[in-house]
Amino acid sequence: MPYVDIVTVLALLQFIVFGFRVGGARGKYGVKAPAITGNEIFERFFRVQQNTLEQLIVFVPALYLFSRYLNPLWAAALGLVYLIGREIYAATYVKDPAKRSVGYGLTFLPTVILLAGGLIGAVRLLFHG
Repeated sequence: MPYVDIVTVLALLQFIVFGFRVGGARGKYGVKAPAITGNEIFERFFRVQQNTLEQLIVFVPALYLFSRYLNPLWAAALGLVYLIGREIYAATYVKDPAKRSVGYGLTFLPTVILLAGGLIGAVRLLFHG
């Protein structure tokens, strides 16, 4: 489980870094709080952070369910793919939102695998003890 815990901490730190990037973009592009619109580049940074928050709500529990019922090492490996995917998503979304697909896929696919694996593992344990 330490690998899963490390991936969890890295995912949360990544989210915090995305928040700092939003703050930097807010200052750079003159978007004063509490506004969340006004400059397209700032809005891209903001959407990266918000989309990451939306993904974390599913990713973190799915990571732990998969690790509990199937395999913590595989859960951590899928978590690393998620982290790389988030970074690719962030970089491409800020440059050109139309090109975010690879990063999004590398985020979404591991999350779905983790979620499905957690469910399958729990159901299997329920019926096979």
